[in-house]
Amino acid sequence: MMLANATWPYDYKDVMKKNFARFAIVVALALTALAPPAMARSVTATAKPVVHALANGQTKAKLAQRHRANSPRFSRLTALRSSAILILDPTTRKVLYQKNASVVMPIASVTKLMTALVVIGAGQDMGEMLVISDADVDRLKYSSSRLRIGTRLTRAAMLHIALMSSENRAASALGRHYPGGTARFVAAMNAKAGVLGMRNTRFVEPTGLASANVSTPEDLARLVVAAQQQPLIRKYSTDRDHTIEQGRHRTVYRNSNRLIASSGWKIGMQKTGYISEAGRCMVLHAMVKGRAVVMVFLDAHGKFARARDANQVRSWLVSNRKPGRYDGGRAR
Repeated sequence: MMLANATWPYDYKDVMKKNFARFAIVVALALTALAPPAMARSVTATAKPVVHALANGQTKAKLAQRHRANSPRFSRLTALRSSAILILDPTTRKVLYQKNASVVMPIASVTKLMTALVVIGAGQDMGEMLVISDADVDRLKYSSSRLRIGTRLTRAAMLHIALMSSENRAASALGRHYPGGTARFVAAMNAKAGVLGMRNTRFVEPTGLASANVSTPEDLARLVVAAQQQPLIRKYSTDRDHTIEQGRHRTVYRNSNRLIASSGWKIGMQKTGYISEAGRCMVLHAMVKGRAVVMVFLDAHGKFARARDANQVRSWLVSNRKPGRYDGGRAR
């Protein structure tokens, strides 16, 4: 008699997969024996990777993804130096290319896009003067800042240099001056992530200096689409430079993204980031041959790698710009 709570020594599905793999091997061997030598070599070469994949429990979707990655259409993207990538058509929600798109990773100053969304969404007075205090000094990474303690700037100016030049003290001040302080601000960041469907994202502070600020390329694509809808974020993140007054001194900030100065790009919104745990990161919303594209690059290896990756992807998109020429799937 079979017991309802009996523990079986093996998984039924696993047995079926292995049996199917064995059957595939038999079929491959039979075809090899019956076919002419040239055809036999072709059958064997084709059957081996498929049998190996089935024996290891790989799904048809994974096999198809591997085929796409190795196809000539994607060959130029194999040299990309970012560890995780997502290229998305935001209009159709179609994924044009992905690499480790669901892997959770630190996102560094890309965090500031969510900081900006929360500030704007709260409807706070953009003309209110905020003061940089000792509480805004980075005691986590001990990074430098051009904002002096005691500097007074409008909320708009703080947001401007936080987005354009990734000014950490400005981002910290924005969070501190939120109703309820930084703790409430971070709670609002995580709540907004939930609203946007960013299921694998978590924030612990508003600057991105903490490696515990994590997300995935899939989630960040959602963030980019939401941020692109805000005129202030589009303007501030793509300005080439901005000058502020600190007492009698003028401080000129410049955009941290070198692609902004490139005539070959039409970037509507962007954000870069870097800490050692996250590597070089970049997200952007751009127009390529009249088509909107979201690009997410995380953990690019090398100082200029994220820009090189973006340029390679842009060239690839230009060469494959006809409808139906892209492979991929619909974003979840």
